[in-house]
Amino acid sequence: MPRSGDDPGPRLRVFREQVDAALAGVLPSPPACPAMVAEAMAYSLNAGGKRLRPLLCLASAGAVGGEPAAAMPAACAVELIHTYSLIHDDLPAMDNDTLRRGRPTLHVVAGTGQAILAGDGLLTEAFSLLAHATDNIPDAAARTLRTLGVIADAAGARGMVGGQAIDLACVHRDPQGRLGAPLDADGLRDMHMRKTGALIRASAVAGAIMSGGARPAVAAVGRMGNEFGLAFQIVDDILDAEGDPSVLGKTAGKDAAAGKPTYPARYGVDSSRRMAAECLDRARATLDEANVDTVDLMEIGRWIVERSR
Repeated sequence: MPRSGDDPGPRLRVFREQVDAALAGVLPSPPACPAMVAEAMAYSLNAGGKRLRPLLCLASAGAVGGEPAAAMPAACAVELIHTYSLIHDDLPAMDNDTLRRGRPTLHVVAGTGQAILAGDGLLTEAFSLLAHATDNIPDAAARTLRTLGVIADAAGARGMVGGQAIDLACVHRDPQGRLGAPLDADGLRDMHMRKTGALIRASAVAGAIMSGGARPAVAAVGRMGNEFGLAFQIVDDILDAEGDPSVLGKTAGKDAAAGKPTYPARYGVDSSRRMAAECLDRARATLDEANVDTVDLMEIGRWIVERSR
């Protein structure tokens, strides 16, 4: 029986179960931290989701010949960072969304202040988790330090934060009600590569580094991650334009309503779909050239492009 586009496949489902089990033990709880912070962080982290970034981290570890288990701390860390970014993205000062993963967003449930603090807590816990990843693993400190740098660059002003800043600037209205300057094609790609693509790329690179991958293989995985990140955001733009909110688990149509620059708005839906597929073609070629195992990684690529949420 053929799988739907939202089914990552049996091997990746096993990875996802392993990630969920690992995530269940990474957050602090009372009395180590106040109950309201613990509950707020857990509300968003335990809401489900695709777990794309940690799956990509584990799959990349195996693809370069390493053990996926060695990348689990990094896999959990990138999911904590991703969850923090969603909490802050939904805030009234950002996208002002009230629905995420099929239920009320955290600021609706716990208030804006607690949502901000929960996001801050998740981001910081991610780096604490990585910092302690070598406590019982000999000779892993150098790999972990490299991974910390890769993830920090992706999450900060060079990557996700910078991309969100560009996004906000595009929809900011001056006192006369005029929107910010529109993005050209290069600007649109740059925004997407920062806002979404940077952490997806970092997830893949982190897995390859943590499992001891050779530098040429790590570099190839990074180029693949760039393509996957762009494809993911193109498909996100398409789903916002024509997706079913009951399937998406979040509000659809907000990009167009806010006047945001998107791939469908610039190129049309059909051309955008072709561009996403071309990203996968380039990713496969990059992996093949570097002799990196493509089975699990390209299964993730298929999932990214064919998903309906």
